[in-house]
Amino acid sequence: MAEWEIIWQQREIFISGFSNTFLLFIVASFVSFGLGMALLYALENGAKGLKSGVILAINMMRTLPFLILAYLLYYGLPQVGVRMDAFTAGVISLSLYHGTYFCEIFRGIRKGLDSGYIEAAQACGFSKFKIFTRVVVPNVLFKSVPLIANQLIICLKDTAFLCIITVGEITAAANSIQSTYFIPLNAFIVAIALYWLISIVIEQLSKITLNKVQERGLSHA
Repeated sequence: MAEWEIIWQQREIFISGFSNTFLLFIVASFVSFGLGMALLYALENGAKGLKSGVILAINMMRTLPFLILAYLLYYGLPQVGVRMDAFTAGVISLSLYHGTYFCEIFRGIRKGLDSGYIEAAQACGFSKFKIFTRVVVPNVLFKSVPLIANQLIICLKDTAFLCIITVGEITAAANSIQSTYFIPLNAFIVAIALYWLISIVIEQLSKITLNKVQERGLSHA
């Protein structure tokens, strides 16, 4: 019981870590999602050189361990005069890394779309931008809800790596408490519970969204 009393007494550290993790996750999720869509648009309508560059960037990110990217941004860039705080480096690394994975999800769904929708839009005189925003994006989103939720959970779990670059998130909070009071089991049980809590919320929201999509028949739009 004494160990759990210590955890309770140090709850402010966990609350701060949870807040930082949640903020990191929310910001990175929106930015990476938008980046994924922007990359998909470039692959859909960009010039040949741009498409090749995007594909190269995606392949580089997919073969690069996330932790190395975070190290590079926080510890490597200062050598060339670019400095940023740990939180900013964390957001940028998460956004770049998961933005490419979102693009791969969207690109895979896009390849499976019926070409008839695009041809019909072209016949109606839609511009490339209108075709993308009114035809491609809705169809891609409706069909990729479970994959998006899965990628968001992976993004959440990757925030734990950012303790290595001194971001004060959940894992850093647990590590701080366990190293000070030598109660690793209790500290990391709390950390696991907090990650689990956010993951369950993501999963439930995705199920609700998917049910709404299926009820309206949009998953086959």
